[in-house]
Amino acid sequence: MNTTINLSNTSYEKTLTYTNHVSFHIKEVTITNTYNNEKIYAKIYIPDIDGKKLPAIILSHGYNGCGDDFETECTYFAQHGYVAVAYDFCGGSTKSRSSMPTTKMTIFTEKSDLISVFNFVKNLDYTDNSKIFLLGGSQGGFVTALAAEELSNQVSGMILYYPAFCIPDDWRQNLKEFKQLPHELDFWNMKLGQDYFESVLKINTFDEIGSFPNNVLILHGNRDAIVPLKYSNKAINLYSKAHLYVIEDEEHGFSPKGVDFAKKTVINFTNKI
Repeated sequence: MNTTINLSNTSYEKTLTYTNHVSFHIKEVTITNTYNNEKIYAKIYIPDIDGKKLPAIILSHGYNGCGDDFETECTYFAQHGYVAVAYDFCGGSTKSRSSMPTTKMTIFTEKSDLISVFNFVKNLDYTDNSKIFLLGGSQGGFVTALAAEELSNQVSGMILYYPAFCIPDDWRQNLKEFKQLPHELDFWNMKLGQDYFESVLKINTFDEIGSFPNNVLILHGNRDAIVPLKYSNKAINLYSKAHLYVIEDEEHGFSPKGVDFAKKTVINFTNKI
C-alpha cells in the first residue's frame, strides 16, 4: 500500500492516535557483539512505569551517523511508554563510541551489531520480548531489513526511514573505474575498507529481503537525491504487509516537520500492533 502525504495539509493528523506522556530516564550501556566480541555503545530511554513489561523500539542510525541522531524519536517513544534503544554501530561512524575502526565495518558487521542489541533488549527484565520493533534509517534501514529476515517473527514490526536498498547497486557503479577493489577509500568523510566492498558487491538487495512476515512501515521523501524512491516502491511489493508513506518535499534526512510526522506515524503503527 502506498500513501502520499503533504505536510502542509494537516488533515493527516486526524488519522493519528496518541497516548499520555510519561516521564523517563536514560541509561548508558555497553553491549557485546556476540559474533565478533566488539563493544557496542547504547543509550536506553526507559519510561518510568513500574510493575509492567514494556514494548521496545530499537533504532539503527545511517552511514557515518550515531545513535544520538534519533534523540528526538527516542524521547517521544519513551514518553509514550516504549523502551527506546539507540546505539552506535561498531566502526559505523567517525564519531562512534563503539569499538572497531571504520575500515572494518561492513553491512554484515552492522547486521550482527543489531542482532546482538536485539538479543540484549529482549532479555531485559522490563521489556516485553513479544513486542519488540526495529527502526532503521538509510544504511541502518538496509541493515534493519537484513536483520529482520533472520529474526523473523521475533520482531513485531519494522519501520524504515528512506532505507538505502540502493547500496549494492551504487557500489557496483561507483567501483567500475577501479581495476581492483581499493584497500581503503574515503567516502563521505569516512574511510571504508576492502571488506565493505567485497561483501556488498556479492549481494542483490531484493534477493535478500522481502520474506519478513510481519507489518512493515516505510517513510520516504519524494525529493530524496541519495536513495531513489523506486527502491522503496519495489520493496513494499515484496513484503506481505507493507505500507509506504511518500512524504512530499522531503529529502534524505527529514526536516523537523518530517521528523514530527514520522515519529507520530511510528507510534500510531506500533500501537495498532
